[in-house]
Amino acid sequence: MTRSIPRNLFKAGALSLAIAATSPGLAQKIADTSLDDSTVIYGAAYFAEYSPVNVDDMIDRIPGVSLAMNNRGGDRGRRGLGAGENEILINGQRQTGKSNEGRSQLRRISANQVDYIEIIRGTSEEMDIRGGGQVVNVVLLDSASRSSVTAEADMEHYQDGTVEPGAKLSWTGQTGRFNYLLHVEAEPQYMNREANEVSRSALGDVLETRDEESVMERTDYQSSFNLGYQFDKSMVQLNGLYGWDCAPEDKDRAINDYAGSSFTTRVEREYIDRCRDNWEVGGDYEYAFDNGGKYRFLFIVNSRQYDQTRERFDVFSDHEAKDLFLYNEGRDQERIFRTSYTWDPFDKHGLEVGLERAQTIRDGDLRLGVPGPTASPDHGNLMAVNIDNADSTVEEIRYENFLVHNWQLNDKMALESSLIYETSTITQTGDVYNKRDFNFLRPKFDYRFDLTQSIQLRATIEKKISQLSFYDFSASSDNNDDDQNTQAGNPEIVQEQSWNYSLNLEYRLPNSLGVLNSELYYRDYEDVIDKVDVSTGPDDLRSARGNIGDAWRYGLNMDASTRLGYIGLPTALLSLGFSVQDSEVTDPFLGTKRRMRHNSRWFGRASFRHDVIHWDFSYGFNYFNSDNDSDARTQIDINDIERDIRDYGLSLFVEKKAFDGITFRLNVQNANDPQSCRERTRFQGATIDGIIEEIEDYCSSNGVQYAFTVRHTF
Repeated sequence: MTRSIPRNLFKAGALSLAIAATSPGLAQKIADTSLDDSTVIYGAAYFAEYSPVNVDDMIDRIPGVSLAMNNRGGDRGRRGLGAGENEILINGQRQTGKSNEGRSQLRRISANQVDYIEIIRGTSEEMDIRGGGQVVNVVLLDSASRSSVTAEADMEHYQDGTVEPGAKLSWTGQTGRFNYLLHVEAEPQYMNREANEVSRSALGDVLETRDEESVMERTDYQSSFNLGYQFDKSMVQLNGLYGWDCAPEDKDRAINDYAGSSFTTRVEREYIDRCRDNWEVGGDYEYAFDNGGKYRFLFIVNSRQYDQTRERFDVFSDHEAKDLFLYNEGRDQERIFRTSYTWDPFDKHGLEVGLERAQTIRDGDLRLGVPGPTASPDHGNLMAVNIDNADSTVEEIRYENFLVHNWQLNDKMALESSLIYETSTITQTGDVYNKRDFNFLRPKFDYRFDLTQSIQLRATIEKKISQLSFYDFSASSDNNDDDQNTQAGNPEIVQEQSWNYSLNLEYRLPNSLGVLNSELYYRDYEDVIDKVDVSTGPDDLRSARGNIGDAWRYGLNMDASTRLGYIGLPTALLSLGFSVQDSEVTDPFLGTKRRMRHNSRWFGRASFRHDVIHWDFSYGFNYFNSDNDSDARTQIDINDIERDIRDYGLSLFVEKKAFDGITFRLNVQNANDPQSCRERTRFQGATIDGIIEEIEDYCSSNGVQYAFTVRHTF
């Protein structure tokens, strides 16, 4: 039943767009838009009748904007400052950050500060981005003085009846050449999860059942700033962020044991105490020379620190007995500096040459305690268990030398080519010492052909190198498997490499009626990262993240976004997306061919919003679904096989603009109360031996969540 939904939605959308394309007389111009070469411009007047509160509200009303803000096709990891895909620019400038980048600013800038919004479909040496897609540029009003405050308060209701408050406050403005954005927020992230598990033998006999309820108290706190100053020939920007939260979690578990000659019941309790804090500072400086050349300097310095203590207790009628202590802490740091010079050596040619240096550091420590004859205060007063590769520091020093050439071949065609030579050294110290040097050559070609002002063809060829997760280098905790409390690390893991090929065709319907887009892509991988065997012997089976060899992936993405004026709903926007894909890699445990991880056969999504202007009222939904039968949802490990099964997702909203410009909104998340299930088959010994020990069926649900929000701009 659920499989037919995305197919039918896609067919309906394609039919509607075909009607619109063949009947331009039905199209209605909604507001002020223009198409300038490869750039689509939406003036402030386009959004006026919707009475938006912030930039995010404005973005939601643009047909096809998801094409400029989605990144699909299997790309992994953001590496450095030059790897931004589908960027958000503000006043033509990127916001130099990762946690505090441009996209996160959209809900913080009030709508009355915006002059116009551009969808940039071309390439240019003027933009400090190297994405293969489109770019959203939010241009703010240029005035001697402007200022506004956007306030938001919300209450969220969860399935166990808990109500949690939250709030956001943003102050944006400009004074002369100085512009600023200050933001604080407290966002509730409370979680109540109900789960059950049934374990059966290979013959189907019930061995054990588990009923579990988890409650996590969490509120994310964050403060940030973005400051900028425009000189006569130069510009400087500085932004920063600080966030923190603690998320204690209680788990209560009832276990019924049917194995053996008698039925027994026992109760377990877990307490997980976790806290984290993170900060980031980024900035850039730009100087324009009289000859048209431009110098840029960008930097990011950030840090994220966390610690987690997990304790498990057997609960009896008159006391509790601790049977597990697991402590995990870590700190991730990053320092990136990038400098470049851009100029036009010849007519219709632009060059950028530069250097980027990045230092990435991860410190990690893991401690495990179990019941035993000795007690250690550092291990929860349980017996300390020695864990290989538990205390580790991993550091990478990376340099990128890059050259970018933009060539406007003619009025309709442009080619951007780049060449990056990367060198890096990764050093691991602590329980394990390992030092390795790497070097990569990364070319890229991005060709764009504007067949007409409405139709654009894009072709891209690029060599990509993934950003390693240093979390994989050392031992870590495993909170998803009660029979396996820790996971092994792998000091020998190397970067995943791929050649990416894509062909994209976009058609923008007249009068800003909608957008049709299709993308065909192919990826050729080597050193694919997945689980590998790191066992020390047949009686000590272990797996860790590592490199499993070569693979390929290909697929087709289809997107459609249209206003429904041709059926009498000119202020309704329907967006549809559908992807089909396939891949192949050799499994390291079984030696058989299978799909790559996270590569379902198909994925579908749909969103709809209708603005009823004369009532100042809006409503809509978001829907997504994917293939549950694909082996891409199956994870084969050294001694078990897991398969994930998930329901479709559905969220709803209604919004009303009331007195004095105050907006009320009700969001319903998980409206269909979806379940997330896992089927785990455990084996006696290695998976390849095929001797099944038990089969576990686990399902959980977070329930329907309601959020009531009040927003206003002063």
